Amino acid sequence: MTTFDVRRAGERFHTRAGWLDSHHSFSFSRHYAPDNTHFGLLLVSNDDVVAPGTGFDTHPHRDMEIVTWVLSGSLVHQDSEGHNGIIHPGLAQRMSAGRGILHSEKNDAAGSSEPVHFVQMWVVPDEDGITPGYQQQDVRAELDRGGLVPIASGRPGHDAAIRIHQRDAALHVARLPAGGSATLPDAPFAHVFVTRGIVELEGAGVLAAGDAVRLSDAQGQRVSAFADEPAEVLVWEMHAGLTHA
Repeated sequence: MTTFDVRRAGERFHTRAGWLDSHHSFSFSRHYAPDNTHFGLLLVSNDDVVAPGTGFDTHPHRDMEIVTWVLSGSLVHQDSEGHNGIIHPGLAQRMSAGRGILHSEKNDAAGSSEPVHFVQMWVVPDEDGITPGYQQQDVRAELDRGGLVPIASGRPGHDAAIRIHQRDAALHVARLPAGGSATLPDAPFAHVFVTRGIVELEGAGVLAAGDAVRLSDAQGQRVSAFADEPAEVLVWEMHAGLTHA
């Protein structure tokens, strides 16, 4: 039987640092709650807005799969392995920190006056100490076809845009037209995050942008946009969980 844990946007931890406005779905940085450190294999889901001309200076990561999804604006990535890229809406991006990497993320240096708004998600890898890596790919054509689209996956045989080093996890995106719907995958753990619009999730009720639901034993529930407004949701499908984090 599926259980639902609804987390409203306003209940998230909040960091505001002038150039950064960030909401955290799980314990992060100075925000810590021992009963909210992760769900399934997902340790971080940060909803970030970064002001023009600013961003995260060079900092380290290790043994983590980091997926970034831009909602508006554009984000410049650079890392110590020589990878660089500009991430924009509709482009899936993954960085594997592996045995250790340094990287920075800045609002697009091209001189835009627009903030960049993105969701960054971290899952644990299924092997520590791998070679650091980077991948990005435009998935707009796939999203335009509708339904739930896998954009980052380590699942065997799973056709996804980019690969993550975690065989028990996959990230899906659905851009739902007004009145449209999609079916969640069956999984022991599923995490649904609404990036825009208003949706109704079968068994959990109405969700607005910034709301999330943690499903244990997800069984193909439907998520639907309302008739007068399109919506977008991010869905993590996870077939394993952590005992601690």
